[in-house]
Amino acid sequence: MTTIQTVAFDDQKPGTSGLRKKTRVFMQAHYLENFVQAIFNAIGGAKGKTFIVGGDGRFFNDRAVQVILRIAAANGAAKVIVGQGGILSTPAASHLIRSRKTDGGIILSASHNPGGEDEDFGIKFNMPNGGPAPENITDAMFREASVLVSYNIVEAQDVDLGAIGETTIGGMAVEVVDCVADYAALMETLFDFDKIRAMFANGFRMRFDAMCAVTGPYATEILENRLGAPAGTVTHGTPLPDFGGMHPDPNPTWAHELMAEMMGDDAPNFGAASDGDGDRNMVVGRGIYVSPSDSLAVLAANAHLAKGYAKGIAGVARSMPTSAAVDRVAADLGIEAFETPTGWKFFGNLLDAGRVTLCGEESFGTGSDHVREKDGLWAVLLWLNILAVRGQSVSEILEAHWAKYGRNYYSRHDFEAVDKDKADAMMAALRGSLADLPGREIEGLKIANADDFAYTDPVDGSTSAKQGVRILFEDGSRIVMRLSGTGTQGATLRLYLERYAESGFDQDPQEALAPVIRAAQGLADIQGYTGRVTPDVIT
Repeated sequence: MTTIQTVAFDDQKPGTSGLRKKTRVFMQAHYLENFVQAIFNAIGGAKGKTFIVGGDGRFFNDRAVQVILRIAAANGAAKVIVGQGGILSTPAASHLIRSRKTDGGIILSASHNPGGEDEDFGIKFNMPNGGPAPENITDAMFREASVLVSYNIVEAQDVDLGAIGETTIGGMAVEVVDCVADYAALMETLFDFDKIRAMFANGFRMRFDAMCAVTGPYATEILENRLGAPAGTVTHGTPLPDFGGMHPDPNPTWAHELMAEMMGDDAPNFGAASDGDGDRNMVVGRGIYVSPSDSLAVLAANAHLAKGYAKGIAGVARSMPTSAAVDRVAADLGIEAFETPTGWKFFGNLLDAGRVTLCGEESFGTGSDHVREKDGLWAVLLWLNILAVRGQSVSEILEAHWAKYGRNYYSRHDFEAVDKDKADAMMAALRGSLADLPGREIEGLKIANADDFAYTDPVDGSTSAKQGVRILFEDGSRIVMRLSGTGTQGATLRLYLERYAESGFDQDPQEALAPVIRAAQGLADIQGYTGRVTPDVIT
């Protein structure tokens, strides 16, 4: 073991999903090492503990895993369990942390951000419950990183991560495990594989776009090998360090190849895509796109059709920017519904306390209490289970859902790589105007209330302020604005738009939301501050 003298970096503050920077930032001398040491310091040390380590396979993943192993060994960890090849999807890592009862895990991913030497990299710590570290822990990591003067590391040869089995490094056990097997076995306990298999045998066709990212091997094993979907059902199924040049974000803009196929003349019955680390999903029916907010609501209303949820669900939770569609389902089922800040970590206490079973975010993340992360492939399998039991198409299920609950027209507009100072100035001005907005009318919409969302955790009483500006109209329409914490360049302004309708369910969402869009532009003066009128991504 060697102690290396270092100098603290002042930019190692984790965001909503860990520390994300350009890959070359992590590759500079001591940068990764410093942050890993700060993680161990923040959790009270690594001595005698067991951890899970793995990532989405993006550029630098393999080298980073070796560094983490050496630092863990030097800090006295008893054991590290690693996915074969250093690969683990984020939900699979969460499952391993829980099933192996470890002291947490380090996950290497920048999720849906592009990968490559000139693109993005990320690292985060997940707690013993399998969920992302809460704010008090990430704050502690930043404090430790800010004052770090040295780190401990073992001088050793690389561990062979390709061979399943156990070895040692610096006296610490390293167990390399199949990255797919445990996760696939978990899915078989939750869903009726026989019914889904029979649906495929009867000619049901689907396309799953893994976007050259981590979900490829999982989807191939489960969909093609275990459920009998034809070979080729999974496309872009081989994980690549640069995701094949693709932007691994499963939305209509970046998964355009899948969208074109699903809107074509000979479209499959069902389409889906996942992201870089496997925790997000997009669902598409033949000729119809399913918004993440609608998907969460449909899954909540039909979860009882899957054997893992046959007894019903305890409650639901959604991030504040996510549409209120699932709230209507909860009211109908007579269960609790919670509204939390953006970030999966805010669902953890509710899940651990048994208050909720299903959770979702509008940013293509859906999950349940089977792990403590959102889970893209899980959501796809639940949809398949519902389709197999109901014997209806995606469009028929959506139409029936809207007929019962009404439709929350919803969209998110992303303005990417905005000058951070200008974005901050815009948000500060908007916050300063909130008190004067109630009663004002704009674009034919009367403002009922406006605030900066704050959250008090109903389980532990912790509070989180300034989680996004909300402007609520008397007719139930809504505008939410916040700056994303997952980018690595400039600022990403996220504008969330919602309008409830009790009839007329066949409108184009952008047309239905047109007055709300114009109101948002006017209230925040987005063009004046950013120079932008047209968003980079519309979902």
